Amino acid sequence: MLDKEKHTPLLIQLKNEIEKKITEGVYTNQIPSERKIMQKYNVSRSTVREAVNSLVREGVLVKDHGRGTFVSFKPLNKWLGHLSSTTELIQSFGKKPGAKLIQFEKVHSPKHVQKIMGYQETYFLKRIRLADDKPIGIEQQYYPLYIGERLRNYNLDEITLYDVIQNELSIPFSEANQRISCGEISKKDLKYLELNTADINVTSILKAKRIIKDQNAHIIEYEEAFYRSDMYTFEINLSRKFS
Repeated sequence: MLDKEKHTPLLIQLKNEIEKKITEGVYTNQIPSERKIMQKYNVSRSTVREAVNSLVREGVLVKDHGRGTFVSFKPLNKWLGHLSSTTELIQSFGKKPGAKLIQFEKVHSPKHVQKIMGYQETYFLKRIRLADDKPIGIEQQYYPLYIGERLRNYNLDEITLYDVIQNELSIPFSEANQRISCGEISKKDLKYLELNTADINVTSILKAKRIIKDQNAHIIEYEEAFYRSDMYTFEINLSRKFS
């Protein structure tokens, strides 16, 4: 059941609950009607619709007008099909997650960030990501000022960003786009990863770019990250779409 005393918005709790039931195989084809979900969780129709529409936008559900809402695919517990934090992914490897702050400050946005986000100024966050105290990646995020100002109140070496943004700042994620390729990395960043040019070439570094939007389609995070391919793995599980 949902906890109305929590800081987490009900629509996020309900979205997570529906997604959990899909993952567990409780909902394998059609999900219950709006009325049944309203009665089961004691929430308003608008909360049900927002939660379901969010899952539709993510591709987890698909609406068939006149018939109902159906499971589109089985969601993943890995980063590439389900918006999970790096902390969650490292934990799924059976390792202890960690982070080391390099930089967090208000900056004049680089031109490509201005073009993507539309902000002349952003907060720039750069951290080394650790697994069992070993560096596996460097993550660089840009946030709108209204989010960056609030993140200043937290210890960025200890928090899980996505938990804080969604649950404590009450800014729900709605959709994300991610692109992964091989990419160049600076000599300085190589040192952060405890590598040198004799150890690695561009084909050994995974480069990820990600854009996250809220329910109003506003960009709330743009990330550029580099990961050691010898210590970091992406996995995709696929299943056929239900008809």
